[in-house]
Amino acid sequence: MANIKRLWRRRKKLIVAFIAAAGSFLVGVTLPVNLRADRPEAPPPAQVVAVSQLQSIQNPSPKVGKVQQAIEQRVGFSQQALDRLQENRFDSALPSQFRGTTLRQATLDSQQKAIALTFDDGPWPRTTEQILDILKKNNIKATFFWVGRYLQAYPELGKKVAEAGHAIGNHTWNHQYHRYNDSGAAREIDRTTALIEEVTGVKTFMFRPPGGILTNGLASYAQKKDYGVIMWSADSLDWRTSTQSLMDNVIRQANSGGIVLMHDGGGNRARTVQALPDIIARLRKEGYKFVTVPELLKMEERHLKQQETAQR
Repeated sequence: MANIKRLWRRRKKLIVAFIAAAGSFLVGVTLPVNLRADRPEAPPPAQVVAVSQLQSIQNPSPKVGKVQQAIEQRVGFSQQALDRLQENRFDSALPSQFRGTTLRQATLDSQQKAIALTFDDGPWPRTTEQILDILKKNNIKATFFWVGRYLQAYPELGKKVAEAGHAIGNHTWNHQYHRYNDSGAAREIDRTTALIEEVTGVKTFMFRPPGGILTNGLASYAQKKDYGVIMWSADSLDWRTSTQSLMDNVIRQANSGGIVLMHDGGGNRARTVQALPDIIARLRKEGYKFVTVPELLKMEERHLKQQETAQR
C-alpha cells in the first residue's frame, strides 16, 4: 500500500511539471505574435524599392542640385548656357562618312552657294572677341581651331566662342611642325580635345594640322582616332600680308563649298579684324551663305544622298 502511494505522488509531480512546461511554451509562442500584431506590417522588398524610388522622384536629393552647381561652377556656365552647349555639341558633329578622312572643301549642289569661315591659333586676347563681335553683328557662325595651351591660358574666351554657337576644332596643344610618333601625337591631340570638352562641354572630332602638314604623324594619328582632318581651299595668308592683300586672297579663291583659312590668334591679327567686315560684305554680295564646317559637310551629305536617289 505504501508503494502505491509513493508511485502516485511521483506521477502527480510529473503531470504538474508537464503542464507547467506546456504553459511556458504556449506563452513564449503567443506573446510575440500578439506584440507584432500591434505594429504595421512591413511591405515586401519589391514594395520598399518602389516606394523609395517614388520618394526620390517626388523629393529629389539635395545632392543632385549640389552636383549641378559644381558642374556649372567648373565649366562656368548657367543651366541655360549649358542647354545651348548641348545643342552646339550636335551642331559640331561631323557626318560619319567624313570621319577619318582629309577634306579641303565640300561638293555642293550647283544651286547652293555656301562657304565656311575658319579661324586658327586661338583663343587669343582681344582679337578673338573682336572677331566674335563682327560675326555676331553679321549673324554668322564660323569654325575655330584652337591651340590647347592657349585655351588653357584663356578659358573664358573659349567659353564665349562656344556659348555663341560656333563650331570648334582641335589644332594641337603646342602648334609645332616637327615629326611625331603615336605617343607624341596623342599628347598633342588627345590633351587638347579633353580640355576643349572640359572648358566648353563640346566633344570635337575636327582636327587641323599646324601649317597644314599632313606627313609628320599628327594627321595620320587623328585619322586613326576617327577625326575629320579639315584643311582649306582659300588661304588668306593673313599672317604675312596686308589687309587689302588678304581680302583679295579670300575673294579670288572663294568658291561654293569652300573653306577659308584665317587666324584669330598666334600673333597680331589686327589686319584680319580690319579686313573681315569687307570680306563678309563682298562674299554676301556674290551670293554666298556662311556656314560652319560641320554644316557644310552636312550639306554635301544631303547632296550625295540626292545623287544616289536620282541614280536608282
